[in-house]
Amino acid sequence: MSVEIRDIADSAADQDAWFRAVYTGFLTAEPPSPEQLAERRERSDLGRAQGAFDGDRCVATFRSFDQELTVPGGGVVRADAVSGVTVTATHRRRGLLTRMMVRDLTEARERGDVVATLAAAEFLIYGRYGFGPAARTAEWRVEKPLTRFDQRWTLPESEGTVAFVDGAEVRKEGPAVHERFRRGRAGAVDTVSMYWERLTGEVRWGPDAWKEPFYVLFRDPAGEAQGLVVFDVQDAWRDVQPANVAKVRKLFAATPAAERALWRFLLSIDWVSEVRTNDEGDPDALLPLLLPNQRAAATLSHADLLWVRPLDVPAMLTARRYSASGALVLDIRDPLGLSEGRYLLEVSEAGASCVPTTRSADLTLDTGALSALYLGDASAARLAAAGLVDADTDGAPDRADALFRTGRRPWCPDTF
Repeated sequence: MSVEIRDIADSAADQDAWFRAVYTGFLTAEPPSPEQLAERRERSDLGRAQGAFDGDRCVATFRSFDQELTVPGGGVVRADAVSGVTVTATHRRRGLLTRMMVRDLTEARERGDVVATLAAAEFLIYGRYGFGPAARTAEWRVEKPLTRFDQRWTLPESEGTVAFVDGAEVRKEGPAVHERFRRGRAGAVDTVSMYWERLTGEVRWGPDAWKEPFYVLFRDPAGEAQGLVVFDVQDAWRDVQPANVAKVRKLFAATPAAERALWRFLLSIDWVSEVRTNDEGDPDALLPLLLPNQRAAATLSHADLLWVRPLDVPAMLTARRYSASGALVLDIRDPLGLSEGRYLLEVSEAGASCVPTTRSADLTLDTGALSALYLGDASAARLAAAGLVDADTDGAPDRADALFRTGRRPWCPDTF
């Protein structure tokens, strides 16, 4: 029997089969109950979800939804956010993902989306569709005894307040904090209400038992919430002394003052001897610079997470700000042919323009390499040295780096 790919938005039976396939594809041990399936149908945006069906069984899944991606300078671009991508192990190597991906990206470009985005679980899958790693994450570990940090630290009242809050307060204040944060950090994306409900346990999906974390808000001297940290504490004792580990689930801040205050707060909690983030932490966190002994902040892992794929190169390149004035001709190669072409990028104090051109190229690169450069995370000179970018004129990689570099590395703290 041939495998049929179809939309699932109008069929409850197809949606249930689709969710079961997601659980199978991601090797989740416990399948969803009928009650969980009903809740997921009700609360999920499946308007652009596709499923591959072998008879009544869904064997591959794919969905996308509208998103905003922040770019350097604080602008945003419309993104086609790709998620829920699975192919059941029994149906691999049949082109199912390719059929769903090509259809989705083609429709996204026709719809006017500027880029496509995804949080990649595996590196090897998405390059062939024109995606490239655009922002990375890091996992931090801080052993407090090594920091020489004053553990009696308390935030001066003149600088703001830090306070424990409950989940209801996070659902009330958190969206505005995150919105201020993401408008100032390239690579960040917008959130929906479901994000906050899952973060605070209002909605509980998946087989793991829910454990209520601690929530702490930082408010500036005017009383406006500017930062949030969500963390668990793992109880541990050593030599009849507390040696707990504070495990950070989320930490984001709209201002440097908020970021500094939240890290210092974590390092001042009694009974905590180690602070550790999950693997979605900020790769450019201020954390090491706040410690008398910066080596006490160790990076346990450092990996790509946010991948970007150009759909409209002129709109993409004119949406962000640049660090210098100049001009580059970029010859873009696209494995799917959606964004291929040669473009003249010109940047001045008045802004940026990008138009098709017949001029000779300065750099030849594929869409994945353009994505790596786009948010400021990668170096054109380094990519050229690795053979991933061709320099067609002398000094072109250095000129590209002068344009594309940013003050802080891009970061997306939110998987989707």
